[in-house]
Amino acid sequence: MFAKLTCSPPLGETTSISSTKNSVRFTVLIESSSSTDKDWNVSLWHNFHDSAEWTSLSLEPSQESPSVMTVSRNVSDVRHQWFTLDLPGRPKHGSSVSFTLAFRAAGEPWKWANDQFSTSDGHLVYQSADFPSNELAHYIDELPAYLKIDSEHSDTPDTLLWSVTSPVNAASGKASGYSNNSLGRPTSFSKWFALVRLWSPWLAPRQGKGAFRPDKEGVLAAFQREDGSHLVLLAVSGVDNVLTCLYHDTNGRVLLNSRNDSEADGIARVIIAVGNSLEHAIAATMYHARKIVMKYEVASGETAAEMKALNDGFKAEWLENWYDGLAYCTWNGLGQKLTEQKIFDALDSLQKNNINVTNLIIDDNWQSLNHEGGDQFQNQWMEFEATKIGFPRGLKAAVDDIRTKHKNIKHVAVWHALFGYWGGIAPEGKLAKEYKTIEVRKKNGVSGGTMLAIAEEDVSRFYNDFYTFLNSVGVDSVKTDAQFFVDELEDAPDRKRLIQSYQDAWLINQLRHFSGKAISCMSQTPQIIFHSQLPSNRPQVLLRNSDDFFPEVPASHPWHIFCNAHNSIFNQYLNILPDWDMFQTSHEWAHFHAAARCVSGGPIYITDVPGKHDVDLIHQMTGKTPRGDTVIFRPSTVGKSTQAYNGYDDSVLLKIATYVGRAKSGVSILGIFNCTQRSLTELISLEQFPGAEEGEYLIRSYTSGKISIPTTITSQSTFVHLELPTAGWEILSAYPLQRFNLERKHPASGPEAISVAPLGLLGKMTGAAAIVNTDSFVQRESGRLRIWTSLKALGIYGLYVSDVKARNLEDDFFAMIFGKPVPFHCLKINDACENVLEIDLARAWEETGSKATWSNEVAIEIIIR
Repeated sequence: MFAKLTCSPPLGETTSISSTKNSVRFTVLIESSSSTDKDWNVSLWHNFHDSAEWTSLSLEPSQESPSVMTVSRNVSDVRHQWFTLDLPGRPKHGSSVSFTLAFRAAGEPWKWANDQFSTSDGHLVYQSADFPSNELAHYIDELPAYLKIDSEHSDTPDTLLWSVTSPVNAASGKASGYSNNSLGRPTSFSKWFALVRLWSPWLAPRQGKGAFRPDKEGVLAAFQREDGSHLVLLAVSGVDNVLTCLYHDTNGRVLLNSRNDSEADGIARVIIAVGNSLEHAIAATMYHARKIVMKYEVASGETAAEMKALNDGFKAEWLENWYDGLAYCTWNGLGQKLTEQKIFDALDSLQKNNINVTNLIIDDNWQSLNHEGGDQFQNQWMEFEATKIGFPRGLKAAVDDIRTKHKNIKHVAVWHALFGYWGGIAPEGKLAKEYKTIEVRKKNGVSGGTMLAIAEEDVSRFYNDFYTFLNSVGVDSVKTDAQFFVDELEDAPDRKRLIQSYQDAWLINQLRHFSGKAISCMSQTPQIIFHSQLPSNRPQVLLRNSDDFFPEVPASHPWHIFCNAHNSIFNQYLNILPDWDMFQTSHEWAHFHAAARCVSGGPIYITDVPGKHDVDLIHQMTGKTPRGDTVIFRPSTVGKSTQAYNGYDDSVLLKIATYVGRAKSGVSILGIFNCTQRSLTELISLEQFPGAEEGEYLIRSYTSGKISIPTTITSQSTFVHLELPTAGWEILSAYPLQRFNLERKHPASGPEAISVAPLGLLGKMTGAAAIVNTDSFVQRESGRLRIWTSLKALGIYGLYVSDVKARNLEDDFFAMIFGKPVPFHCLKINDACENVLEIDLARAWEETGSKATWSNEVAIEIIIR
């Protein structure tokens, strides 16, 4: 007899209990074989009354089962039994409570849920309304005397903020100055989370329990304290030529590991915040870091004036297609031996399958190099013109052919490294003769050795000339890779001269020539992050958010999503849009990657091998505008993990939260992914949807199309019962529900109260993000309800209507597209949910002879009698 137990709050996770709540409700579901009529017993074991002593409480079978929307594998012979228990009050011994569950079939031995389902104890952390202390020493013990600590004003609510500085030795000759100073020992915490330098170009998450011991140096560290608050440490780099990271010693102290490239003594900077909300605490440190950076890292007067002039002439709409158009990248799909013919064949294959990409990224191996093939770090760049081997007619001829034959392609980008190419500049090439160069020494490692680079004096002219050339051949965007090379420089004078000069030259020239249509890649280096990505006085750029998509490495795929989701906890505060890298639609993990890209808040790139496309999957990510452009449905906010402290090896589902629309009236979205090696089941409530704190909502499952009953944040009896196998995923959307009272003209005209919710485009993973604007109101003169919605693309529009069953579809509903009546056969009731009215906008658009307007949007109006 099998049994599966699912609990809310969940085992294996920490649940924060706000200061306003004085009880916790436990809800347990046991699934067992329907072939037995045995009843089950469930017991909650906890240390609520005494931290050192565990006691048990029996859960009672529910007299009334919760309202549950089940999204799981089809198992017909399953019996569901529900149990509940309210744990009243707050613990007197502290703020942290551990718990687990035991269960048994009547008359059989007890079983521990931890053992049966390979999970750990659950934890409740009870937050207090006030902080236990306003002194940093309460949160970090053993603060050294050499630290300078200043209390700061925080720009986020309910947080404490400090700036801390520590001395760093001066550089001497070619050698940088180093300091490894203790910050002290964080107190009373149960879990920690850090973003570490995976290696020079990339950040990655680390989590742990007990002592703070990440395996690599970090930029950000957060500690979940026993009193319910969060301690956040942010190491600031790029100010006065100092690089600072967070590490540890063997005794649990946090170390400030700093490198100074200046001849004068320097200072390491770390910003520290405490808050009941991890989000608010991280935000407090990032906002204060931005103030420091923008104060100290002002460029030269000439550079600052040029940047301001470029910003003043910048128009945000220039980036609409760049951010929101489907892109094709040549890297994985076409391989490293790139030729113009391979690109033509790939685009023809896409066109044959009616896949109209908006952006084309011509990746590595289009450039003229002194060696072809072999070790890329040994190959060096010769001239601006493309290689004659792969592009015998030149880059302009290839780009002209692309734009002539494929009118759907609005933007063509090319790849290049920040220093030109992986091996730098070829001494025998045209570039070395045209620009002043300097030989630089790199650290030992993958890219070690010496390299010829454009000197500081000429780097701005070099970038201006290079991008002028690209403009002249029809290229209007760039992917600038290997930016971490500035951090690979070994000698202090080179680092001081080149790190910021290369960044400034690139930023100014990509804005001047490409209006911000640029991808910053391999640039998660602290001095680049704080100098180039944190300041908000320039347009956003796309930023590669993690290491690469590796199609041939199976273990990399769940890690790729986990890593991106946690990196975004930090990167959401940078002046960037996160790029979760390209992927292949015909790949074994394609749907997993696609769902993650849709909730990422960033662009979507595919890198399909010609002829290997999943057209249906592409349609789930994209739509066609009235003008025929292909667009993605990008949410309004950056998608990020909701549980920073959950480790990659923990037996819990990864939840990625994002949001569409205005605060308090938009749609909250949870992308849910099983990154583990076994099937997992959880109960998901509205409480887990950020931004859905007020009002009444419907929760809709993308994969099943099912919709929950209306629920609120205070309701504790409505759940999505979600079961995901290994590599399984789901996207849940919480839609705000609007209630209206319609005036009855005739007694038999149907119900008076009605609830509606525009769902966006059905069949799209983030179809709510297709909604540009929506408005619902009752007309005073007629008493009819009008729902007006503007959408980014054509497709199947869905509208939740609470009383569809009580109405006559033909008599009570009237729809118009741009003021023209929609043919009745374009309306139908949704197959998955009988309360959803769907309208085929693409068919209605064609049959009404509608034409695209200047806005390139679709306006649909539904009138309910």
